[in-house]
Amino acid sequence: MTTKYELGTVLTGKVTGIQPYGAFVALDDQTQGLVHISEIKHGFVKDINEFLSIGDEVNVKVLEVNPDNGKISLSIKATEEPPAKQKNTKPSKPSTESTIEASGEGFNTLKDKLQEWIKQSDNKDLLKK
Repeated sequence: MTTKYELGTVLTGKVTGIQPYGAFVALDDQTQGLVHISEIKHGFVKDINEFLSIGDEVNVKVLEVNPDNGKISLSIKATEEPPAKQKNTKPSKPSTESTIEASGEGFNTLKDKLQEWIKQSDNKDLLKK
């Protein structure tokens, strides 16, 4: 039954069931496998129903065959080219480090800061009087 499906083989199957975690795909009359939600397409899939419907014919790649329990793991996205990476057109935010350097502040030990805080506190006390 499952021994005729080898790892890496690309097949055409029919979607027979959809669950929140993946889609069941019939490979023949007696064998079906599962396409996990993470293997539906490149990128994030929140709802499988937006991409697949029962009865759809899909190309799948065999990722794993477990001879002990007969389960077959499949992937749709492994049969497709990954999308080209898009160049980020948003202006980048300045890093925290460059912001600190520009402001003249940086890493100060607690001992150094304590003296500064005491002075600030003394000044506030003087202003209250």
